[in-house]
Amino acid sequence: MVLGGGFIYISLEVLIAVGCCLGNVLVMWAVWRSGALNQTTFCLIVSLAMADFLVGAVAIPLAVVVDVHVKIPFHACLFISCVLIVPQQASVLTLLAIAVDRCLRVCIPFRYKTTVTKKRSWIIAAVCWILASVLGFLPMFGWYNHDTLTHNNSTSMDCDFVAVIPTSYMVNFIFEGCFLPPLAVMISLYCYIFFKITRQSRRRAGVAAETGAYTQKEHKLASSLVLVLALFIVCWLPLHVIHAIRHYNQNIHVPSIALYFGILLSHANSMVNPVVYAFKIPKIKQEYRKIWRKVIGRQQQADINTPASNSHDGRIHVRISPQVEVNDII
Repeated sequence: MVLGGGFIYISLEVLIAVGCCLGNVLVMWAVWRSGALNQTTFCLIVSLAMADFLVGAVAIPLAVVVDVHVKIPFHACLFISCVLIVPQQASVLTLLAIAVDRCLRVCIPFRYKTTVTKKRSWIIAAVCWILASVLGFLPMFGWYNHDTLTHNNSTSMDCDFVAVIPTSYMVNFIFEGCFLPPLAVMISLYCYIFFKITRQSRRRAGVAAETGAYTQKEHKLASSLVLVLALFIVCWLPLHVIHAIRHYNQNIHVPSIALYFGILLSHANSMVNPVVYAFKIPKIKQEYRKIWRKVIGRQQQADINTPASNSHDGRIHVRISPQVEVNDII
């Protein structure tokens, strides 16, 4: 990338990284403070927030390292490139787990709490991360660009993602095998969830206020999670399409600006989710407000506790005790 464009790209990446880290730490803190970790869905939301946090704390800094083409050994560059893939896979699998969780909540409401326990939800989250790591680090076990390794003869090289990760892995395996199928399953599950909720609300119309409130609550949470899924698709699909174009028709030239836009958009997704939670999930929204009020309250208290004598205006401030006569004060 040209010098000016590279500076703009790195600056935007830094801003996105800061937003990812601060926003997702706030999400995890809010869920913990609210006690929502006892609910299985929020355990998975925390797992998703952790994936988004790692995008800002790890993936983006490494992406900048790859972009500036630092000279490092081939396998070091390969390792860095694999690390960039893991958070995306963790996000896909966690979103799939959340969709399955919501479907079970609607389909088996009376057996849900005994079937989907807090312990099992954390196990599922751990399995998602383990599987994401295995999928992301597959190139380390031989699915890499052997031509690049042979050309560099195991010496230092200008690290470049495309130079070490084959497009067959990114397109045929990651996009067509690990992105599109889970996506199809998630869309189908949410369609079924909304169908089920709509049918239940019609059947139970006028039965009990509690039942109606429960159905409305489930519908609202499902809508929020669908928005998270939709943003994930919108942000990640352009980059996958660019990789697919490069793989299937190498004669088509994809402008560098399009590639960098796709990368920035995929990273920005991790910054957007905390905003969605703030506006769409009431439990997190309320905790955000409490945290904000607490921070503002501390600031106001600090202002009140600031000694008036710090003004150094030359006046002597005397505090008069009710037991002391004014005339006794010198």
